[in-house]
Amino acid sequence: MDFNKQDTAIVITDPQNDFLSPDGVTWGLVGASVEANGTVGHIEDLFRAAKEKGYNVFVSPHYYYPTDQGWQFRGTLESLMHEIGMFGRQGALTTEGFSGSGADWLEQYKPFIEDGKTIVASPHKVYGPETNDLILQLRKRGISKVILGGMSANLCTESHMRELLEQGFDVTVVADATAAAVHPELGDGNQSALTNFRYIANAVVTTEEAVSAM
Repeated sequence: MDFNKQDTAIVITDPQNDFLSPDGVTWGLVGASVEANGTVGHIEDLFRAAKEKGYNVFVSPHYYYPTDQGWQFRGTLESLMHEIGMFGRQGALTTEGFSGSGADWLEQYKPFIEDGKTIVASPHKVYGPETNDLILQLRKRGISKVILGGMSANLCTESHMRELLEQGFDVTVVADATAAAVHPELGDGNQSALTNFRYIANAVVTTEEAVSAM
């Protein structure tokens, strides 16, 4: 790992209440994994280290608007997200009802995300960054290496890893700065993601290792 603030950035997927707060709508599925990994604290450690060391920080959020209910077909987890109102916002051009909602940032992350320097990409709509402007924002700042964390490991985080790699970025995944659902029928999403991270990413590290390398 050869990181420097000129060509390396932190990318965090979905650091939002619906994934990371005990009050979030998915906590029953992801909470045990979040707590086992220390995910909330490790994401905060990445934010803090990046800000202290002058690295660019990017957030790729997940939002659904009322018009997205018009989709005529959905995958398994997409259907669940729509049914439980996950990441719901009242519209693309309003923040009414946003503060403190499931779509909002976890409260302890707000000082890092809302500092006027963090780049918040437009929302991705399924799992990967193909539907938002994250890659454009990275390239416009000369970024070629990404330190990746966030939620959820086998969905948005893994999908971001795959697309960023296909787009020519060097991607290091921070394995304890993510987590995933454990579902009685669908399986253990975190273990699935860890296997794929090890097979595919340029490196898989702990938060401590990532911060030290920065």
